[in-house]
Amino acid sequence: MKKILLTGSNGFLGNYIFNEISKAHYVKTLGRNSNCDYIFDLTENHIELTEKYDIIIHNAGKAHTFPNNDFEIEQFYKVNVLGTNNLLSSIENIGIPERFVFISSVSVYGLQKGNMITENFNLNPKEPYGRSKLEAEIRIQNWCLINNVKCTILRLPLVIGRNAPGNFASMVSSIKKGIYFNIEKGQARRSMVLASDVAEYLLKSSEIGGIYNLTDGYNPSLHELSSAIANEIGKFNLPNMPFCFAKIIARFGDIVGNWFPLNSTKLSRLTSTLTFDDKKACISFGWNPKCVLNNIIF
Repeated sequence: MKKILLTGSNGFLGNYIFNEISKAHYVKTLGRNSNCDYIFDLTENHIELTEKYDIIIHNAGKAHTFPNNDFEIEQFYKVNVLGTNNLLSSIENIGIPERFVFISSVSVYGLQKGNMITENFNLNPKEPYGRSKLEAEIRIQNWCLINNVKCTILRLPLVIGRNAPGNFASMVSSIKKGIYFNIEKGQARRSMVLASDVAEYLLKSSEIGGIYNLTDGYNPSLHELSSAIANEIGKFNLPNMPFCFAKIIARFGDIVGNWFPLNSTKLSRLTSTLTFDDKKACISFGWNPKCVLNNIIF
């Protein structure tokens, strides 16, 4: 049994991780929710931890959203970078762990399109979220190197599971309301992964250390994903929008702002394939994920 500290335990993925690792290990949680063992905002300064841990799982962070102003941009740095710094310095006060796991994102690659991107690809994030995740990665790796801690970084794409937030939740909501449509027949393929698989293999990855992309190994098209969701809801024959018409709507969205459901940036993402290679994880620690399309829950 290992003593584990998990940050961000009350979030979507954090719940999956906690439920999995607490089956066989002693787990303490850190977050802003009253259900946590350590009720603390990582951006506020050092945390008064009371015991040493074998493994730190750093899952807390500001999720990927489109910032509308400088304050929202600054929040990515404050939460994802300064929050990480405060966690690392607080750990030093109670003893250095054996392992450190950081939940990162494929956004660190800074790509809008690409096929089977490996962990060796150039890192050039262009958005505040990706930049903050990359800076946190670098600081964690340096800290682990100095303190002789086995470091594991998991770069995740779209994460699917019960009560998943973000783009997946938006797709589910739109399909339920009958306002969802595919663009160009939804041919673009995207990497995604089940939250349950991330949770199941997380501690296995920590035994090895390293940086890994995690996907479901299939990388479904948006048409396949939306159809799987629609089938679960009992809706069929999702409409398709021609690219030329979508482009006109996107230009209007560019003018009115990010609140509009479609703009040029969103259109590019909906019509561009972006997939990541997870073979390194398969070889290193036996990553054997389930196909998202066969395990849709929301």
